[in-house]
Amino acid sequence: MQDGSEAVRGPDDSTSRVAVGQVLDVPADIRALAAFRRPDYIDVFALDSPAPVDGSPERWARVVLEESAGFGGQFVWRVLLGLRLRWRKTPTHVAGWRIAARGDGWIELAARSPLLSGHLLVRAQGRELSLTTALHYRRRLGARIWSRLSATHRRAAPTLLRQAYEAERARGAAGRG
Repeated sequence: MQDGSEAVRGPDDSTSRVAVGQVLDVPADIRALAAFRRPDYIDVFALDSPAPVDGSPERWARVVLEESAGFGGQFVWRVLLGLRLRWRKTPTHVAGWRIAARGDGWIELAARSPLLSGHLLVRAQGRELSLTTALHYRRRLGARIWSRLSATHRRAAPTLLRQAYEAERARGAAGRG
């Protein structure tokens, strides 16, 4: 993993160390999924927690994409990439992305635009929370647009995971208090 660890302060003023960063080698179990076998672009970011990450992958996907990414994510996905996302919250969509598949400890989301198709994989297993982004370019313009946005994406992804982790940790502490 590339990046470092950082102390995260919880709502009870305790601190714990979480490591979050880019995973340089895409794990084989991710590449085995159909949408992730031969993408034009793929990256994986992971957060290693000192304790197990509780909650379903869908819950984590909602926290990362709906809460942490919020309106900024919607702007990038809808306006800059032209992805056709649902507008209303539904049980079959997360942040407008269609739930394409799910398995033990993971959920895959999918969306398309005239320029590209995108797949997000959120995994919550053991002490790791990860976000994988895979893109298939449908037009050259999609590749050009993503080449300009990808650096921002790679800076934002660790922050989104960290914010989601902190939010869930705060909710858990509030529920215990």
